[in-house]
Amino acid sequence: MKQQALGPKAHIKDGVKAWPSKQVGVHSVGDHTAIELIGRDRPGLLSEISAVLTNLRFNVAAAEVWTHNRRIACVVYVNDDTTCRAVDDPTRLSTMEEQLKNILRGCEDDDKVGRTSFSMGFTHVDRRLHQMFFADRDYESGGVTTEADHPSSFKPKITVEGCEDKGYSVVNVQCKDRAKLMFDIVCTLTDMQYVVFHATISSDAPYASQEYYIRHMDGCILDTEGEKERVIKCLEAAILRRVSEGLSLELCAKDRVGLLSEVTRILRENGLSVSRAGVTTIGEQAMNVFYVRDASGNPVDMKTIESLRKEIGHTMMLNVKKNPVNANKETQDQASTGWAKTGFFFGNLFEKLLA
Repeated sequence: MKQQALGPKAHIKDGVKAWPSKQVGVHSVGDHTAIELIGRDRPGLLSEISAVLTNLRFNVAAAEVWTHNRRIACVVYVNDDTTCRAVDDPTRLSTMEEQLKNILRGCEDDDKVGRTSFSMGFTHVDRRLHQMFFADRDYESGGVTTEADHPSSFKPKITVEGCEDKGYSVVNVQCKDRAKLMFDIVCTLTDMQYVVFHATISSDAPYASQEYYIRHMDGCILDTEGEKERVIKCLEAAILRRVSEGLSLELCAKDRVGLLSEVTRILRENGLSVSRAGVTTIGEQAMNVFYVRDASGNPVDMKTIESLRKEIGHTMMLNVKKNPVNANKETQDQASTGWAKTGFFFGNLFEKLLA
């Protein structure tokens, strides 16, 4: 299969304003201001971030949050809670940035804590999160990942071999199949300055086998063990960033200012840590998905979920799912909630924001 390097390149849209001197990445797209943050993850961090935005009268219209190797990266789209327009007041933005940086600083003895990322223009949110983690070198922190984070069944098997007679390096990936697996791999290879010339993709559920014939942009193949090892580490990180074991909570409610802050506060108070999140607003409805686990890494006690239902059930619809896919368990969980699964793809949100 003939394959080109995939993934849209970042590009400036009309109406985009940027503040290149800022350490917390901020730019505006249409009627929304985008905030990019990356730092050390800890229980309750998302709750603290959303509380700051609410207190400063920023309304969260959309957000995507990933965690990997004890790091967190997020892209948050906000607007003014009164005018519903992008915020471009430098004083107000500086106040917001300073408070967010204070939250991200965390433990002073970690030289990676508080590192932030900035992007000119906008790009596909998943692509941007990969770029932020790659720049943060999260792939170098593989030693801190535990079985609770990613069970051994999820760990991909990746090899890099030479195909010198044809002038390619061959990257072979075998792992559990899932949506956007090819996207994650190709985006990472592209960001590492490799070009994919051919690829073979196959899936024998629940596993996938993908083979990529690549060269560096200068035409060279991977000729050192160090370079091969770096590609393996980066691809493994890219695959695992989107993997979330445990429970996912899908919430649907009428949108209102402070909703994200309220929900994340309740999750924190119930001892739940968010490993991934997707937040979007369509019309007057807010649809949020939180992948959660016990703050100490243990499976979530269903008593906690029942307590959560009682606390938020009067204002929101809650759907609890087991991850990864477990058809029998999902059927039972969905039946117990009284409403069907609501699915959405966050990547389509940008067209809605810019329409």
